[in-house]
Amino acid sequence: MILRSVIMVVVGILSSASQALRFELQSGHTKCISEDIKSNSMTVGKYHVVNPNEAHPLPDSLKFAVRVTSPQGNSLHTAEKVETGQFAFTAAEDGDYMACFWAEDHSPQIIMTVDFDWRSGVQAKDWSNVAKKGQVDVSLFCFSLLLTPTINMIGMSHKIIKYQTTSGSLDT
Repeated sequence: MILRSVIMVVVGILSSASQALRFELQSGHTKCISEDIKSNSMTVGKYHVVNPNEAHPLPDSLKFAVRVTSPQGNSLHTAEKVETGQFAFTAAEDGDYMACFWAEDHSPQIIMTVDFDWRSGVQAKDWSNVAKKGQVDVSLFCFSLLLTPTINMIGMSHKIIKYQTTSGSLDT
């Protein structure tokens, strides 16, 4: 039971929560999302239009523009007439960074659904692209160091119970 609890805690610490957001963007309108980011924090973002009919290619009318700006208004990422994209930067200052999405005006008006995933700090690390064999070996070694005291404690508990139920000597 103790081993299971330790494993659950370690897995919870090592896993990262996604900050994904899905929103509707109406043609001729703008939607902005802000994120309070600390100076020197790594930040990554990915976005794409959800295809309403996966059996067919995405129509040109479902393209949008995006701009990411710093708290001082400096442009960090700009893309126009896109259906998907990504950005990455290291924050130069503390404050509210803003990602604005807008779609050209269409007649008749259309509504598109956009998936947006914006991560900062520790959550911004894409471990699937960063991890190398040496890093994984070190992680497994550290994980084993966390588990060794627990396993030893379980073994000692077993010996104590065995001691109490037998003639009074520890079996090794």
